[in-house]
Order: sequence, then C-alpha cells, then structure tokens
Amino acid sequence: MTRIESTAATLPMIEEQPACCAGTQKQEPHHQRHEPQSAHEHHAAAQDKPSLNRTALMATLHCLSGCTIGEVLGMVIGTALGWSNWPTVALAVALAFLIGYGMTLQPLRKAGMAWGAALGLAFASDTLSMGTMELVDNAIMLVIPGAMDAGISDPLFWGSLIVSLILAGAAAFPVNRWLIAQGKGHALVHSHHCH
Repeated sequence: MTRIESTAATLPMIEEQPACCAGTQKQEPHHQRHEPQSAHEHHAAAQDKPSLNRTALMATLHCLSGCTIGEVLGMVIGTALGWSNWPTVALAVALAFLIGYGMTLQPLRKAGMAWGAALGLAFASDTLSMGTMELVDNAIMLVIPGAMDAGISDPLFWGSLIVSLILAGAAAFPVNRWLIAQGKGHALVHSHHCH
C-alpha cells in the first residue's frame, strides 16, 4: 500500500446535510459526532429548535401583517367612498385574503416553487388562520357602536380598527398553534423554505 492510499484510508468520512439552512452549520467528522448523553446536552439540543409557541406566534404575526394591510386598505377605501357596512367589509376581507396569500406566495415562488404548488401550499397554510382573523376583526368592527360609520379622520375609526386587529391576532394564535402541532398550517411552509 502506498503512503497516499494509507493516508486516504484513515481519513474520516463526512456525511452530507440538507441544503436548506445548513450553510452555516459546521460539519464534524463522523467519529466526533455523538448523540447528546447528558440532560444538559439534550436540553441544549432542544433549544436549537424553535418552540411551538414561538413558531405559532411568528405564523400569527405573518398572517396578521397581510390581514392588517388588506383590512385597513379595504376599510379606508369603503369609508372614503361612503359605502355601507357590508360592501366595505366585503372589500376589506377580499383584500386581506389577497394580500395575506401574496405574502406567503412571494417567498415560495422566489425559492423556485411552481405556481400551482405554491398556491396550494398558501391556501393550505393560511386559510383557517386568516379566516379566524377576518371573522373576529369584522365582527368587532360591526359591534363597536359607530365604528363603521366613523370617517377615516375620526379617532373612533382607527381605535376600533386597532382593537379589532389585536383581538383577531389573539384569536388566531391558538388556531395557528394547533395547526402547527398537527404538522399543518405554517408548518407546511416552513418545510419548503427557510425563514
């Protein structure tokens, strides 16, 4: 056996990691890898993975961002045009879903996913969460006396809208948490690209 062959035979083999989010991880030779043995090592390994509550909070904030943009835009347009409550609510809901889905589609398409697959994933991950938000948000806006009739320069309009969006986000959090725990909702999106 030559000196080069004997050196190559003693080098440890290095296993490949998935490409997504692996770029910053340092690979260790196979003989140096080990499973966490102590409770401390196991706890440290568990801390690397985001908690269910944190993941659900991030999913809720993601959906709430899209819903808020669409909702505010729809309410402002409907109020400025002097529309009655139901057309204004319909426009706000339509814009909230459109913008919410768009915010999920953009990174999926940027990652190279086909339109059909990206649309299916956006519908599967966001529909229940955004539906909960829209139901709660618009119900509160309709229940607060004078909120829908207030003009866009009226503090009652903006105060009611802020309160309704905060409560809508609070209502959607347990929905997102449950979906993610089941491997649904934003868990589907996280499995296809890195946030």
